Amino acid sequence: MASITNIQELSKNHDIEKESNNMEVEQNLDVEIVDYSNRAQWLRAAVLGANDGLLSTSSLMMGIGAIHQDSKSMILTGIAGLVAGACSMAIGEFVSVYSQYDIEMSQIKRENAIELFEEKKKKLPSPLQAAGASAFAFAIGAIVPLLGAAFVKDYHVRLGVVVGVVSLALLGFGWLSAYLGKAPLVKSSLRVLIGGWLAMGITFGFTKLVGVTGLYG
Repeated sequence: MASITNIQELSKNHDIEKESNNMEVEQNLDVEIVDYSNRAQWLRAAVLGANDGLLSTSSLMMGIGAIHQDSKSMILTGIAGLVAGACSMAIGEFVSVYSQYDIEMSQIKRENAIELFEEKKKKLPSPLQAAGASAFAFAIGAIVPLLGAAFVKDYHVRLGVVVGVVSLALLGFGWLSAYLGKAPLVKSSLRVLIGGWLAMGITFGFTKLVGVTGLYG
């Protein structure tokens, strides 16, 4: 009888240990899935920020290139667009994330969930990190047209180079954004490319029109 009892106890302990190990594995899997999801969201936001920097800076450079043929004007305009855009993205992201932070903290206090305060606080995004990431991503995108125009002296060749490198970057960013968002790769990439062409073309054409009509002194 004692032997049977010991066997039953060992079997019971084994089952408990097995269930405990299974619970730990499930918890680890949950943590890994959450972490992967958060990384994907941050990466997708960074790609979109870089795309904004690429498109806005290249459009500005094409616009000024419509009335000034020297490379200095285009490059200075691009640098101004990079700095202004990066600052705008950083401030906007900082305010947005801080507002989300305040809302979440107020909700926790209303629910009197003091024991969960520190845990939820750690999961909230850092406003400074979000601002820095947005500014950095924008600057990465803005550098592309600047590098394309920096070493080309001929006016028409410079415009072509800028359009070419920006088109390649638009396709790349569009593909990566579609991949992260589980969207159709070719269709999404072409949509981003055509949208970029329209933005640069409209900016170039409108600025050229302003210069031709004499509204620009």
